Amino acid sequence: MSINTFPYSLYLVISEADCMGKNFLEVAEQSILGGVDIIQLREKNDNNEIFLQKATQLIEITDKYGIPLIINDNITVTEKVNSAGIHVGNSDATPRDLRQRPLIGNKMIGYSIEHLAQLGNEQTAVADYLGISPVFKTKTKTDTIIEWGLEGITQIRQLTEKPLVAIGNIHLKNARAVINAGADCLAVVSAICSAADPQKVAYELKNEIVK
Repeated sequence: MSINTFPYSLYLVISEADCMGKNFLEVAEQSILGGVDIIQLREKNDNNEIFLQKATQLIEITDKYGIPLIINDNITVTEKVNSAGIHVGNSDATPRDLRQRPLIGNKMIGYSIEHLAQLGNEQTAVADYLGISPVFKTKTKTDTIIEWGLEGITQIRQLTEKPLVAIGNIHLKNARAVINAGADCLAVVSAICSAADPQKVAYELKNEIVK
């Protein structure tokens, strides 16, 4: 995938737990109707069988709307469900290794950046987009090292032409500022997953991005 073909601006990272008792499939569909244009399924605590079951259900919805489904850090599920791509962090399989796998090599590969030094490594070079994580501290992801802030996004933007997907406590009040700082795409979890009306929140976030 070319780094110039990342047309997505509102990225939902979803798990069943983050949906706070709501049907995660319904939340996903509502978010798409509101403006989400790419979805990542992140189920860190599920075994492969349960993760695959959820991914199989979710991809029916994403395929219906022509929305890419990204799988978080699970090669088996990525291959079996034939998702659009996979997202990995620093403790996961590397983008370079993934490029060597016949069933994944041509898929979209996202790579999380936690240190500026990563921008010059071979993993970044072969990734399709970079996850900037977290922009602001968040309860949904506690294993990160740095809080980038708006200044961090701007700094990274000056050092790479790769698409930047910003994630970490992003919501309506700071969405525009994150885009203005240099992010190409906003990834959200709680803002949509825990919302009473996911479609409405997705619509409002999308409007902040495109205005």
